[in-house]
Amino acid sequence: MIKSELIERLTHKTNQNYKDVESSVHLFLELITKELVEDGRVEIRGFGSFTCRKIPARNNARNPKTGQKLNIAASRRIHFKPGKELRDRVQLSQLKS
Repeated sequence: MIKSELIERLTHKTNQNYKDVESSVHLFLELITKELVEDGRVEIRGFGSFTCRKIPARNNARNPKTGQKLNIAASRRIHFKPGKELRDRVQLSQLKS
């Protein structure tokens, strides 16, 4: 599902105006993004949590094709940990298939 499909589904489920739902979804995603940029944590109970993890710099990496040594700068990665309810529902759906 892509963002426009999510907005469409929410519009039909809630009987709200498309523009109102669209602005709500954009605001929701913007708030999550802002919190992650500021090294915060976003937890949505039953769904999961988003955190930003720091990846340290590495000086001993190699290009596997050429064997050339590389220096890889430190970076940050977004990590998602699914909540128990989400894990259980996905597991149940796999067992039913």
